[in-house]
Order: sequence, then structure tokens, then C-alpha cells
Amino acid sequence: MRLTDIHHCDVRPGRLVEWTLHPSTVEAAAGLPEDSRPPAYVQESHIRTSRSVREDGLFVPTWLGAAFDIHGPVETEALQEALRAWTLRHETLRSGFRWIGDEMRRFTLDVDAVALHREDVGDFGDATTLTRYLEDRFDVAADALSWPNFIYAAVLREDGASVYMAFDHSNVDAYSIYRMPAEIHELYEAARQGHAVETPPVASYVDFCATERTNADQIDDTHTIVARWREFVAACDGTLPPFPVDLGLDPEGPLPTQKMMRDMLVDDADAAAFEAYCRPYGGSPVGILAATARIVHEVGGQQVYRTVVPFHTRAKSASMDSVGWYVGGAPIEVPVAGAPDFDGALETVRVELRKNRRLSRIPIARVLRLLGHDFRPTSPDLFSIVSFVDTRGIPESERWLDMKAYALLRVSYGDQVCVWLTRNHEGLHLCCRYPDTPAAHKNMRRYVEELRALVISVARTTAAVPTR
Repeated sequence: MRLTDIHHCDVRPGRLVEWTLHPSTVEAAAGLPEDSRPPAYVQESHIRTSRSVREDGLFVPTWLGAAFDIHGPVETEALQEALRAWTLRHETLRSGFRWIGDEMRRFTLDVDAVALHREDVGDFGDATTLTRYLEDRFDVAADALSWPNFIYAAVLREDGASVYMAFDHSNVDAYSIYRMPAEIHELYEAARQGHAVETPPVASYVDFCATERTNADQIDDTHTIVARWREFVAACDGTLPPFPVDLGLDPEGPLPTQKMMRDMLVDDADAAAFEAYCRPYGGSPVGILAATARIVHEVGGQQVYRTVVPFHTRAKSASMDSVGWYVGGAPIEVPVAGAPDFDGALETVRVELRKNRRLSRIPIARVLRLLGHDFRPTSPDLFSIVSFVDTRGIPESERWLDMKAYALLRVSYGDQVCVWLTRNHEGLHLCCRYPDTPAAHKNMRRYVEELRALVISVARTTAAVPTR
């Protein structure tokens, strides 16, 4: 399942059908009392950031989504039943927020109140026109500042259908997206054949939000985690770290548009060999960070590579199948100028991750409040990331090529760099979004090519796994 945008996911013509929450469901939500479970810090930060950027006069879509095919003539009623059943399974999709003054308050619908509304939009004979329509539609229907903030769609053809599911980021993360194709297929087949799917209950992301926030609110600015973040932010000149190469940004200029770069970095054989080499240090995630540290040192001259590493926070087995934004972050510092070679960088990253991973248990937004910094957000991304996800253990992942399955992200505006490496059955796939400037394009292309070269060099020139 490759991460890309709507323009590169093989959209094909057909008859478009859409599903949103039924008007009666939306009306019922308007009269709901407050749900005492608060938003997660990451949700609140995301929505406040969207509001802040909107107040500056810029509409910045931030939705994520999934695209995949269902083969054979599709029964629309069965697909609708599957989509509703899936929606009911994940409580966060029945839950939203309203503003009371400057406070965000949650409301949550009961299962019985949730119904889907289907609209037959019509036939599209041109793929480009359909793609533009879908992107524009998802921008509005999956907006961070409205509710509902998700939409389902299907492009129906005689030989099957392409299903599209778009959500504001406050509802989902990458792990949520990757599980959707198999779950919807299973529910659709059950609905088509007229029987129920017996699946174990999944954890509620809404419950997780309340628990995580309660735990985070128990610490104060004297906590050791806050102290470590204080040191890190000070080393980053009082902010959170950008990607440390020249991006050609104008500090006084408007928020730039973004470009996307996507590529199969290496094939399965080279990805496996690279993983084997890095395994004593923690595997490919450590290897990618070590490689990045060395490359940005060469490209940007940074003596120390500082970044925030994303970690999933799905600590319990019941949360593994749960839809939500289960992500925290931990800061690391890699003094790459002092690392004599790639092995030295691997060891440094391994030590940093082991030492600092616990910091991801406290949401960054909570830490920033305790630090007292006024990080008024002017960009949808507070910092740059390099993320790694291994998807090979996800159900039905070996069928993703046959399903034409894609994870979707929206590329719009931003002054940060986000790099996602996805290990799938075909190899190691890279996707990144970055500011649309000549300098950024040049340096990000150089980063990608040097990352590919380093991974291949390690994979092909080392006959044995290193010993430590």
C-alpha cells in the first residue's frame, strides 16, 4: 500500500456514489450533551492549528484517506451496509467537537443514531475531471473545522468499483488507513452474502484520548520528560526542528505551496538485506535515521542532526485495530560529525532512541504548554519528520497490488518536510512533501538519491550482518 496523493492513485472513470452521515444524524448530534471525555492533545493541537491558519486567510486541507478496488459487479446496498458497520465499529467517527468560548468540548453519538446518506453524483467519463472533483469534495467534506469531517465514495464500473475514504487527520493515522481495505472487503462480502461478521471489539480511541490526557495532565514543568524537551528546544534555537537542509524559504513570505515526491526507493531484496544489516541496532527504522543523519550532514553541513521521531502509542492489543490518531513523538540528537562511519551513526541512533522513546508517552502539545513557549502555529506541520512503517504484517497486505490499494495524503501548503518510508512486500517505498521552491526540490531530490545509494551500498556490499 503506497502512500501518495489523489492524483497518483490510478483514478478511473465511472459512476460516482458518495456516502456521508445522514442529515438526521447530523441534526441529532447538534442537540447532544457534552461528552466528558476531552480531546486528545494531538487532536486539539491539530484543530487549533487549522483554525489559526484559517484565521490568517489560508484554507489548508489536512485529510488522509484510503483508496482500493473491489472486484466484480458491486452491490451498492451491501457496500453501504459494510461502510455503516465499519463506521459504528470505531467510536471516534461518531464523535466530534464544538467550541464553547475558546474551549473544545466533545460530543458522541449513540450507535443507533448513526445512519449514512447516499448520493448518486453521476457519471464521469474523464479521469482528470473525476480526480479534481474528488479532491475538491474531500477538501470540504473532511475539513478539520467542520463536523462530520469524513466521507466515503465509490466509482462504480461493470467490472468492479474503486472505493475512496477520506478523513480529517484528527480521526486517523497511518495504521488506521492501512487496515481499511481488508476490513471493508470482509464486511462487504458478509453483507453481500447476508451474514454477520464476528469480530472482536476494538478499543475506543475516545477512551484512549481521555486516559492519555489524564496521565499527561499529572505532570508539571519539573518533570524529567519536560526537562529533556526543554534542553532539546533550546538546542533548536527555541523552536522545533525543521529538516536541516536549505529549503529556500522566505521567513517573511506567505506559507508556501508544497510538492510531493514519491518513489520505490529499493526493491524487496535490497530492503531485506538492509534490514538484516541494521537488525543488531534496531532494524530499518534505525538505519533510515542513521542514513538521514549522515546525508543531511553532507548536504546541509549540520554537525548534529536533531529531529522528532514519531512513535505509535497503541500499547494494548485491542488498540491495534482501532481507528484513531495514536501517535507521539520523541526528540533525538545525533552528533553525526563525530560518527566515523555508518555503523557509528547506527549505534548513536540506537542509543538515542532507547534513551528517549519514553518521552513519546507525553503529547508534545502538553509539553509545549508546560515549557511556556508561545508556538502560535502558522503551518499545519509543527516540525519535520522522517517516519518508517512496516506494513507487511497487516491483514491482506500481500493483496494490495491486486486491490490497487493506496494510502492517500493531501498535499497543499506547508514550510516543513515530511518523509514517510513504507516497507511493503515489494520493497521500501518513499513519499515526501516539501515546500515548492527550487532549493527544496534540488536538496530533497539529492536526499532521496543519496538515501537510495546508501541503502543499496549497505545491502549489496556487506556479505554478513555486523557483529557488536
